[in-house]
Formats: sequence, C-alpha cells, structure tokens
Amino acid sequence: MARKIEVVDYRPEWADMFQSESKKIRSILGKNCKAVYHIGSTSVKGMPAKPIIDIMPVVRDISLVDAHNKEFEALGYECRGEFGIPGRRFYAKGGDNRTHHIHIFELSNQTDIQRHLAVRDYLAAHPDKAEEYSSLKKKLAAEFPYDNDGYCNGKDEYMKELEQKALQWQEVQNRSGTGLSLGLCFGCALGISFGSLSGNTGMGLSLGLCFGLTAGLIYDSIKNSDSSTSS
Repeated sequence: MARKIEVVDYRPEWADMFQSESKKIRSILGKNCKAVYHIGSTSVKGMPAKPIIDIMPVVRDISLVDAHNKEFEALGYECRGEFGIPGRRFYAKGGDNRTHHIHIFELSNQTDIQRHLAVRDYLAAHPDKAEEYSSLKKKLAAEFPYDNDGYCNGKDEYMKELEQKALQWQEVQNRSGTGLSLGLCFGCALGISFGSLSGNTGMGLSLGLCFGLTAGLIYDSIKNSDSSTSS
C-alpha cells in the first residue's frame, strides 16, 4: 500500500527529533561534516507540516559520503543517491511510516544550500506566507492522500515562486547586515580620531559610533530602495 500523505499541526518534539538525529549524522560523517541544518516545514515553529524531519548536512567533500551508506542503513535509512538533484545524497527513514529525510550537499554547492535556508528563514519571518503554504499542502493532502506525485506536482509552481521570493528577501537581509557592519567599523575609526583630537576618548567613540550607524542605515536604505526599483 502507498504511503499516506498527512499534514498535521506543528509538534514541539520535531526540534528535539532533529537535534537527536543530527548528532548521529555528525558521528557518521565525522570531520567531513561542516554543519547540519533543520530545513523544511517542520523547522518552522508553529507551522503545520508532514511529520517528516528534513535534515540538511553540509560536507566538505560529497564524494566521501557514499562510503558511509552502511552506517546510515544501520540507523534505518534507505540510501537513494542523488534522487533527482545533481550533487545531492538523499536518505529516507521509516518506509511507509516515514520519519526522516536527509539531504546532503557539498559546501561548494551554495545554490541548493541557500535556497533551502532562504525558504526556511523566509517562512519563519512571514507567518502569513507560512499559513498560506500550509493551507495549500492541507488541500493537496486531502486531494491526493496516496499519490505523492500528485501532491508534489500540485505545489510545484507555488514552491518555485516561494523560493524566488525567499532568495530575494535573503539578499536584502544580507545587504542590510553589510551596511551596519561597515557603519560600525567606520564609526569606530572615526571615534578614535575624534577622541585623540579632543582628548576625550569616550565622547569621541560615542560620536563616531552614532555617525557610523547613521551612515550604515542610510546606505542600507539606499541599496534596498535601488533593489526594489530594479525588481
């Protein structure tokens, strides 16, 4: 019998399930493992999801991963190779009662890594979009309870649009952080100069930081405005 597709309300234990499994994954991958991320809908607090924990380990060398297949099998995983995404190693646990998915990418594959992280962070920062996506998944799960292809096809276009919005949002967040960082560095340097000239280091740093932060915020505002205009 085909695996039933269910979308359930958020469960707090999903975070603990991720933490527990990530320790086992790190143990298997060893020094090749750079990071392990909780991705997918179960990673977004309060969001309904299929009760399957999606885990994304990032490794230094993807070619070394296949040598650990027996160890993953011992944990109950089925090793499926790239499974449709070049450069990925995909593992599924639980059979028809699926509990975990592992998506391993190499650190150099920032395209796939960043799109997963961008969608996760975008949904966490936009509860209205998380609710909208959840409603679509619930509708599709009711319409295709035993048809995974029908379920996935039904949200394919939505996911493509969501990924693009998430990546654009992530780019704006990254630019904002850059402006503030530059402003702080500039403000510190300016503040030291003010302090030396005035003989009051504390006042000089305060004035310099205020000026630097203001400049950083203005820089971010201009860059974000240019991005909105061009898009």
